[in-house]
Amino acid sequence: MSKLIRKSNKGFTLIELMIVVAIIGILAAIAIPNFLRYQLKSKSSEGKVNIAAISTAQESFRAEFGSYIVASASPAGVMGASQRPYANAAGADLGFDQLGWSPEGEGRVFFQYEANASGSAYTITARANIDGDTTSQVWGYVKPVTGTTVGIEPASMGICTRAGVAGNQLSTVGPCEPSHGQSIF
Repeated sequence: MSKLIRKSNKGFTLIELMIVVAIIGILAAIAIPNFLRYQLKSKSSEGKVNIAAISTAQESFRAEFGSYIVASASPAGVMGASQRPYANAAGADLGFDQLGWSPEGEGRVFFQYEANASGSAYTITARANIDGDTTSQVWGYVKPVTGTTVGIEPASMGICTRAGVAGNQLSTVGPCEPSHGQSIF
């Protein structure tokens, strides 16, 4: 009978459970900031990828119609840290619609896009504040005037310079200023 009443000594002690909880807490403290940083990097890549797509669409349009397109900042308004539905600010069949570009997927974007064109040159700018701080992240592409090493200034989001992105790179997607390629990540 004493065998039936006997308690089982199997299980975890309180100290063992506390050690496991502490280890999980340490791992979470390391993993969560890294996860948030990678999430911001993936959001940032939207701007660069869409600028490259708009640039390709500009070249295709010029090959067919002989000119580049000017497209108003779209979607209209200040972009924050969350996605917004994309809407072409120039109206139907103008600007980005005329160019044949719209964002892929569900049509929601983190960045505001603008294209300015004059003669053989154009500038594309993408602006967002994906990390929610006071500084916008601005990416750009500057196609120089044929036969020169300068482009044109952007229109309303005039941060990229005629000298190209980051002040010295033409015909490449990059930050408009060296600090614009960095965020809290």
